Amino acid sequence: MRIDLINLNGIYIAELISENLEINNSQDALDIMANCSSQGARNIIIHEINILRDFFDLKTGIAGEILQKFSTYNFKLAIVGDFSKYSSKSLRDFIYESNKTGRINFVNSVNQAKEVLIKNEI
Repeated sequence: MRIDLINLNGIYIAELISENLEINNSQDALDIMANCSSQGARNIIIHEINILRDFFDLKTGIAGEILQKFSTYNFKLAIVGDFSKYSSKSLRDFIYESNKTGRINFVNSVNQAKEVLIKNEI
């Protein structure tokens, strides 16, 4: 795993780059936040493939547990992936509501992730 640091008009965004599963639980998320924070980034891009698949099954509670850490420690997150493959209405509603608030975002591309993370910060 590596973390690429992106500077957009003085706003630092950390992008997690990996082909592996990196977030299995809330402790993994905390470790990534600590790493990114030490590099000056409080905005993080994570790819869907790096997150435990059970995250996207809201009944497991994993999404709430992990995303609460981002909110508690005042980080903004963009998760990049193709979320159309999930048929759960509750997940679609969760994604919609998350995207409205802007702290946790589910997006289709890294460029879209960068846009939503710097929104309201410039």
